Amino acid sequence: MQQEIKIEEPDFRIHPKKVVLWVSMVSIVMIFAALSSALMVRQGEGNWNYFKMPPMFWITSGLILLSSVTMQWSLVSLKRESFPNLVTGLWITALLGVAFLAGQFMGWMELVNMGVFFRDNPSNSFLYILTGLHGLHLIGGLIAVIWVLVKAILFRYRANKMLGVELCATYWHFMGALWIYLFLFLLYHYS
Repeated sequence: MQQEIKIEEPDFRIHPKKVVLWVSMVSIVMIFAALSSALMVRQGEGNWNYFKMPPMFWITSGLILLSSVTMQWSLVSLKRESFPNLVTGLWITALLGVAFLAGQFMGWMELVNMGVFFRDNPSNSFLYILTGLHGLHLIGGLIAVIWVLVKAILFRYRANKMLGVELCATYWHFMGALWIYLFLFLLYHYS
């Protein structure tokens, strides 16, 4: 009798929650791409208000980049099953997320002090809409970070059970990258 050799094929299936997250992120990209295109078309029509970005937006850019580092540290900590570092990294990420949102609001106050109001000029409206819409999406990410933090405190994650942290980290990094794109895009179109 000949023994049959069984060759295991790699499993290329992707978890359905990851698919949903990626489809959601593509949808978000499409929203911001449409708004970016609309901004460029409207700017080309003239009557565009040029001004310097509020200094606070530079600070918030640093905060979001730093929060991405702490989120990645959390993910790596979980892979190493270093649970205190996982919790600490998620706490710091959440605090930096709150600081980012507070800084964005302070940036809006700087705009108001510069005389840049939402309704005065279409260029102003685009700036508030783009930054506000990003802020709303970041609030969703912050809720996810807090949810994952609570589950981490309750020891619900392990190196072989980390889907929630992976999804949260992917979305958080995406929000950081989206802000950097928006900030550079706005710098170019308003300065």
